[in-house]
Amino acid sequence: MRIAIVHDWLTINSGSERVLEQLLMMFPQADIYTVVDFMEEKERGFLAGHSIYTTFLQDLPFAKKSYRNYLPLMPIAVEQLDLSTYDLVLSSSHAVAKGVITGPDQLHISYIHSPIRYAWDLQHQYLIQSGLHKGIKGIFTKWLLHYIRMWDVRTANGVDHFVANSEYISRRINKVYNRTSDVIYPPVSIEKCEFNPKKEDFYLTVSRFVPYKRMDLIVEAFTEMNEKKLIVIGDGPTYKKVREKAGGNVEFLGYQPNSIVQTYMQRAKAFVFAAEEDFGITLVEAQACGTPVIAFGKGGALETVNGINAERITGLFYYKQTKEALIEAVRQFEGIYRTFNPYLIREHVSRFSAERFRSEMKQFIEQKLVEFNK
Repeated sequence: MRIAIVHDWLTINSGSERVLEQLLMMFPQADIYTVVDFMEEKERGFLAGHSIYTTFLQDLPFAKKSYRNYLPLMPIAVEQLDLSTYDLVLSSSHAVAKGVITGPDQLHISYIHSPIRYAWDLQHQYLIQSGLHKGIKGIFTKWLLHYIRMWDVRTANGVDHFVANSEYISRRINKVYNRTSDVIYPPVSIEKCEFNPKKEDFYLTVSRFVPYKRMDLIVEAFTEMNEKKLIVIGDGPTYKKVREKAGGNVEFLGYQPNSIVQTYMQRAKAFVFAAEEDFGITLVEAQACGTPVIAFGKGGALETVNGINAERITGLFYYKQTKEALIEAVRQFEGIYRTFNPYLIREHVSRFSAERFRSEMKQFIEQKLVEFNK
């Protein structure tokens, strides 16, 4: 059986790439198709031995640094990928990967991290945070997102079966595509998250610096709480802008390899998160280290963190995406900090392991292949 795995783009080794890595472990004979491939050599070890095919966007000017600017061309690009010789097509999609063209004798299963978040229910938030909600650029961007939505809905018809990475995303798939989906939580390398019951007196946040992650909110909140130390790890388009807002109690480390991130996760008093996330792998990784979480109470976080009303509390939520709400949550956390049990926090997230992901995906795919070939 010939198998193709379609991935949106290969630029950094992040959450969706961990899904890709596990799929490649399940299907070592698979070929990889992607819009562009600019992943650095030090991060691409899991891709070794696989043929990788890209689109014409790979060779366009400035594509390496500004590939996102070619979003208007991505639907056309992904449709040019020739998958006609494959029996099974697996797409891992948070943007355009699910839009590949397949035939009636090919089974297409799509693992959805999210319908294109900045084109659907997060559109207005994205436009405001990017400064694209008014003016000529704003008009063009709104037209582009309108076109993307129409394309996104149309290409959903080419998917035989959807798999969602959380119940939250399953509801979004139903709302956007009017399709049902099975939920299989993404893989988290629990075994690589070293447990540490001893915590130090600092807070930690780790994220890409893109508007919807709301790193600005976290930095502004802790700048006001200048007696509390915050360590910030990550890089991205809004890094410089956010850093300019920080006080002396906020320390920026920029991009760090996973080994360094893990040492801070193990020692942090709490992990702070402000995004409305599809699932939130870093939230699970922090808990695997025995570290409690302070998270915005919406999206996938509600499925991975046990709040203060749970029998086994692993963190707490704030329900308004404002710095005032986060400040209040940190103060509440300080008052109940001693009630958190690092051992129970670690135990809570064991159900999100990579081994569990491979087992559930393998069973799902095998079942759909049997039904398809009847």
